[in-house]
Amino acid sequence: QVELVESGGGLVQAGGSLRLSCPASGRILNTYTMGWFRQAPGKERVFVAAITGRGDDHDYADSRVTMTTDKAKKTVTLQMTSLRPEDTAVYYCAATGAGRTSQAQSYDSWGQGTQVTVSS
Repeated sequence: QVELVESGGGLVQAGGSLRLSCPASGRILNTYTMGWFRQAPGKERVFVAAITGRGDDHDYADSRVTMTTDKAKKTVTLQMTSLRPEDTAVYYCAATGAGRTSQAQSYDSWGQGTQVTVSS
């Protein structure tokens, strides 16, 4: 398993933006698919975005998010714009060696999550 630690969450007004970060080793970023998921209270964990190790294939659940890999900084980021109160959730960074996938059960490494709260 891979150790992942998310950062960048916080309180933002509706319509605002946030950038979440998740550092990982160069080996992981080059070979694993990295994903972002979110989980609101009382709801299931849902897919947000994923990027393959080569960085040439993305998958997004929402057009308001962009996921990038900065291999120089050894970090994946999730840029979120036009945030809405319903985006309030704990956001998780995850890694899988299984290739590009939006299925949470395919990811075997997870961070502890970072809280994003969007006020109306």
